[in-house]
Amino acid sequence: MDHYDSQQTNDYMQPEEDWDRDLLLDPAWEKQQRKTFTAWCNSHLRKAGTQIENIEEDFRDGLKLMLLLEVISGERLAKPERGKMRVHKISNVNKALDFIASKGVKLVSIGAEEIVDGNVKMTLGMIWTIILRFAIQDISVEAQETPALPQLVLGCPFVCLIDHWKDGLGFCALIHRHRPELIDYGKLRKDDPLTNLNTAFDVAEKYLDIPKMLDAEDIVGTARPDEKAIMTYVSSFYHAFSGAQKAETAANRICKVLAVNQENEQLMEDYEKLASDLLEWIRRTIPWLENRVPENTMHAMQQKLEDFRDYRRLHKPPKVQEKCQLEINFNTLQTKLRLSNRPAFMPSEGRMVSDINNAWGCLEQVEKGYEEWLLNEIRRLERLDHLAEKFRQKASIHEAWTDGKEAMLRQKDYETATLSEIKALLKKHEAFESDLAAHQDRVEQIAAIAQELNELDYYDSPSVNARCQKICDQWDNLGALTQKRREALERTEKLLETIDQLYLEYAKRAAPFNNWMEGAMEDLQDTFIVHTIEEIQGLTTAHEQFKATLPDADKERLAILGIHNEVSKIVQTYHVNMAGTNPYTTITPQEINGKWDHVRQLVPRRDQALTEEHARQQHNERLRKQFGAQANVIGPWIQTKMEEIGRISIEMHGTLEDQLSHLRQYEKSIVNYKPKIDQLEGDHQLIQEALIFDNKHTNYTMEHIRVGWEQLLTTIARTINEVENQILTRDAKGISQEQMNEFRASFNHFDRDHSGTLGPEEFKACLISLGYDIGNDPQKKTGMMDTDDFRACLISMGYNMGEAEFARIMSIVDPNRLGVVTFQAFIDFMSRETADTDTADQVMASFKILAGDKNYITVEELRRELPPDQAEYCIARMAPYTGPDSVPGALDYMSFSTALYGESDL
Repeated sequence: MDHYDSQQTNDYMQPEEDWDRDLLLDPAWEKQQRKTFTAWCNSHLRKAGTQIENIEEDFRDGLKLMLLLEVISGERLAKPERGKMRVHKISNVNKALDFIASKGVKLVSIGAEEIVDGNVKMTLGMIWTIILRFAIQDISVEAQETPALPQLVLGCPFVCLIDHWKDGLGFCALIHRHRPELIDYGKLRKDDPLTNLNTAFDVAEKYLDIPKMLDAEDIVGTARPDEKAIMTYVSSFYHAFSGAQKAETAANRICKVLAVNQENEQLMEDYEKLASDLLEWIRRTIPWLENRVPENTMHAMQQKLEDFRDYRRLHKPPKVQEKCQLEINFNTLQTKLRLSNRPAFMPSEGRMVSDINNAWGCLEQVEKGYEEWLLNEIRRLERLDHLAEKFRQKASIHEAWTDGKEAMLRQKDYETATLSEIKALLKKHEAFESDLAAHQDRVEQIAAIAQELNELDYYDSPSVNARCQKICDQWDNLGALTQKRREALERTEKLLETIDQLYLEYAKRAAPFNNWMEGAMEDLQDTFIVHTIEEIQGLTTAHEQFKATLPDADKERLAILGIHNEVSKIVQTYHVNMAGTNPYTTITPQEINGKWDHVRQLVPRRDQALTEEHARQQHNERLRKQFGAQANVIGPWIQTKMEEIGRISIEMHGTLEDQLSHLRQYEKSIVNYKPKIDQLEGDHQLIQEALIFDNKHTNYTMEHIRVGWEQLLTTIARTINEVENQILTRDAKGISQEQMNEFRASFNHFDRDHSGTLGPEEFKACLISLGYDIGNDPQKKTGMMDTDDFRACLISMGYNMGEAEFARIMSIVDPNRLGVVTFQAFIDFMSRETADTDTADQVMASFKILAGDKNYITVEELRRELPPDQAEYCIARMAPYTGPDSVPGALDYMSFSTALYGESDL
């Protein structure tokens, strides 16, 4: 409170020192105080189960006054007097007044007698003193202790609000300030105090348990409401709100405490459940990890390892998180309990963090041992599988090697074998013995592997042992059979050595002789392809040399047959059992005699074939010489004629008519040469039929002659046509012979690459040269000018050779865009530039005269002014006129005229 507020409030806290016991209260104020104080007393007395009806009568015996003081102070007063005499009543009132005085309240002019006598003013003064001490003073004390509390609830000095209590807005504002949902303050009206007051009093009584201490009419009907009544009423609001605030604060404190307690209990429950679940999971997992029963197969153990990896990847990580979260929750819970002054949390027995850590440590220890066991077991099984596979592989290789070996050793093939076969069998047997000795190591390795598998407790050891025993027994049997067969082979060998020597000599001599006969038969029957006399003569010489070796070959044949006859005599003499033929060769005497007879038959056949081929090659040589002689004449003749025609076309001897006549004579002489070409074609056909592919007597082929002949005919015809076109151009354009000669001379001079064309730059130089003497230029000319030549020619004539202008001229002389200018195009351009010829503009002007100076022409005008066929020609090709002055049937003669000279599409 500020100074003013404190002063005003303290004034009301002072006892009624100037209470005039002779004067009466204002009747309106007395009424308000009587009603207000009565209601205030009853609001406390009802807690003791009683109330008063008449404030000055019901307090006269002092009993209810003492009861009121006990209720509002919460203390016990001296035991009251129960008598009904005046002295008893005074005694009780004095006890009450003494209690009031003991609370530091100074009572002025108020005695027990006045109260017992029912003095209204004294009684109201006493009650006001009690209200000041036990209701209003508490407000001031609490406001000082708690500055945040509003002054007199509303936060404003009470005195300055007296007028506001009268219109009811003060009471409504007081309720709205603390309970806005009870009153819509915005709808209240200052000019309706009765409604405002009744609303505030009704709401206070209904919702705030504040009894109605005043009537609205009493306040409105008084010029100034009684301040004590108003203060008493307002203090009731303060205590109601203060009690509600305390209750709310207490409730909030309780809720906060309960919330903390509930949260802690929930954390405890969560810890217990999480710890229980985690310990249960550990309890279930450890037996699985302690199961060390080995599997028989690598696949089964790998599946266990894969299950363990799934456990490490999928199952354990969430549990690690749970364990971490469990410790976090435990630490958080203990911190919260410590901060809220609660005793530390003690989990259930066996669920302490240390218990969980111990269980987790056991789990990890078992897990580590399980992983080591898995890896060791997998390594053991891997070793076993490797050994078992190695055993099976070696056993299979050995069994495959021994398959059929016993049967081979038991056979008696040596009884019918020749000596060579016996020796071969002995060599083969020696090789087998070496192989057998080499396989001794494998048998020992198989036995050692079987022993190791037994020591490592391989699950399939019985089958391994049985297979190993079978291999060892078979090995011993093979050794015995091998020794027995060697003895039999050595006995048989000695009997056949003599015959074998003869067989060997026969084979050594029969094989080369047989090869010689087979080679001779192959050579005698070999087909030959020759193309010259020299080649056939070489073949004949080689054949004569072969025939000279036949007598010596016959002697060798007889010697070989003699060896075979000697063997037959020995076999018959000693009765040797010859089971087969000569082991060193398959060549029999019958084969030798048969091949010898065949060779003697082939020799005369070869003689006849060589003679016939010699005659054919002589005929082919005559054909070559005949064709070569003619081709060597015709080829140069064609080349000479081509050069002569070229010179005629570019030289300037005589008039164009003289050149044309000269060319026609050349053409006639060329045509007359055709029979010789035909004769050469006939000789070429004979050569082809004889399959002659080369001819050393000439470099000309028939294809060369044909191409040259066709080019000659084409060149003479083209040259004649060019001269005819030049004559037409000269006559049509009025060009003199001297101009033609000058054009030709310039063109030939700048045709430096002899291509018959001029490039743009060469063409420029050509035209520049038209004023110089170049008639004795020794360069060869081809009759054409490329683009550069033509451009130089134009510049020399005074043309403005901008790129656009030169492109236009090139489109005229080179419409096909070949990049060169021919002599004929050059002549046409020069004649166009120098002669007086019709142009598109002139034709357009003529049509305009026929059209009567209009921009279009009609069908009737064309038919009237032009011959019928030309009129129809124009009608068929003229486009319709589309100008703004067009009429039906109008034709566009302008675009038609432009198209006639190639400047647009017709």
